[in-house]
Amino acid sequence: MNFFNKEDVLNAFHYRASTRSYDGSKKIPADDFNYILELGRLSPSSVGSEPWQFIVLQNPELRQAIKPYCWGIPTMETSSHIVVILAKKNARYDTEFMIESMRRRQVTEEQLPAVIEKYRTFQESDSKVLESERSLFDWCSKQTYLALANMMTGAALIGVDSCPIEGFDYDKVNEILSEAGLFDPAEWGISVMCTFGYRNKEIRKKLRKSFDEVVKFVE
Repeated sequence: MNFFNKEDVLNAFHYRASTRSYDGSKKIPADDFNYILELGRLSPSSVGSEPWQFIVLQNPELRQAIKPYCWGIPTMETSSHIVVILAKKNARYDTEFMIESMRRRQVTEEQLPAVIEKYRTFQESDSKVLESERSLFDWCSKQTYLALANMMTGAALIGVDSCPIEGFDYDKVNEILSEAGLFDPAEWGISVMCTFGYRNKEIRKKLRKSFDEVVKFVE
């Protein structure tokens, strides 16, 4: 198996920057974008829950419909691809959604009761994500950011730019896209969006805290 060397990966991280101005004439080839989506699909998630769906929003009318509620971001028009990442609203330990994720990971019917109880303890006592519907949704949303990061990093490795988007009216965009039949709002909600494409101008070098400011070794 061939792997990227460290220098290649670090160069990609230095190159990657939130891109707010794309060359609208350039489109990402289908096989390249399927590779980016596959990185999202293969991403890790807490207890293997995979509480996400990826909507590739290419419809120009829907892009225009949500644009006024996305701070008027021009990349709604010029980006090659927009991915709307949904998070599951109810991923309680005892739902069919979670039980199916257990079966997918080859938990047997005999093992199921013990695994369900283990996840109950995790959600109820350890992480306390069952305190409200919102806390459970936020837990699922946290998992989607793992997929988001992998897609953005993998895109940078092949020279594709990206920008995560949280600056939008969640209620209105959820309403528009769910009413368009893209998802059931009782089951799913938007966690985050991301644009992909090719930058049309230089982006200033990123500024980050130093290594010593953010890393602490405990021997």
